Amino acid sequence: MAHHNIVFGKDKALAQGQGQYAASPDFRSDFPATGQGTQQTQQAPGQQAPDLESLYARPAATGHDTGRMTMRDALNAITATLGVTIVFGAFFCLLPVALGVVGGPEAKDLGFGIATGAMVVGFLGGFVLAMVNSFKKKPSAALVLAYAALEGAALGGISGLLNESFHGIALQAVVGTLAVATAVLVLFRVGVLRTSPLLTKIFAVAMVAYLLFVLVNLGLSLFAGIDLREGWLGLVIGALAVAMGAYSLVMDFEDVQRGVRAGVDRSYAWRCAFGITVTLVWMYIEILRILSILRNN
Repeated sequence: MAHHNIVFGKDKALAQGQGQYAASPDFRSDFPATGQGTQQTQQAPGQQAPDLESLYARPAATGHDTGRMTMRDALNAITATLGVTIVFGAFFCLLPVALGVVGGPEAKDLGFGIATGAMVVGFLGGFVLAMVNSFKKKPSAALVLAYAALEGAALGGISGLLNESFHGIALQAVVGTLAVATAVLVLFRVGVLRTSPLLTKIFAVAMVAYLLFVLVNLGLSLFAGIDLREGWLGLVIGALAVAMGAYSLVMDFEDVQRGVRAGVDRSYAWRCAFGITVTLVWMYIEILRILSILRNN
């Protein structure tokens, strides 16, 4: 991770190459073994002084050296996870257009079929891996990156399909997500946005209500052909979801800070990257839905 990060702040320990924990030097290896002769034994004191001085002059071990999570570890994991999501998303979003240019309308239809399949497989597989990563005791980099790939495929598929009906909507959703996330991170960095026990309780209740609404709306859509996420109600629900996503993002970055201060295991960086990716994926979908409602009207 960069030593000076607008999101996580300045990590002075990393910038100075020093950490909270230092590895204990092994002085036994610097003294000669017994039985080497009287002359070597007599020369040992004069020879050891420079070695001891160099040992004390060594820089202390950083959190990275001792296996503890640092800001750099967190940023590396976040960058890798979001990078995989973006690559897979861009591929499946642009696939129909690319095939259409190369092979004509029939190839373009094939691309939309592939994008649809990627969307279905991505959302289902992403949900399964989200549950696995959420309840797994020790975070796994491979499972987090696999989740990122599936979510990228799902986002790319749905973005490509909507982009055909509403030209440029995918780019608008990306810009909107980046704008909200950047605003949240800057305000978090300067100390304006912080969580509180009361707000966290409100957030938990709102999340339960949101999930219930999603399930009810899904049932009505499948069995009655009614979609409650349309018109002004859809816009209000979408705006509330984006606000909850912003608060969730603040919680994610506080988790990173607490993990670094507590000196947790380095693998916890992938748990932090997973949480931030889940939040940004949710935020992107909600902004995409808001834009589709506005463009449709």
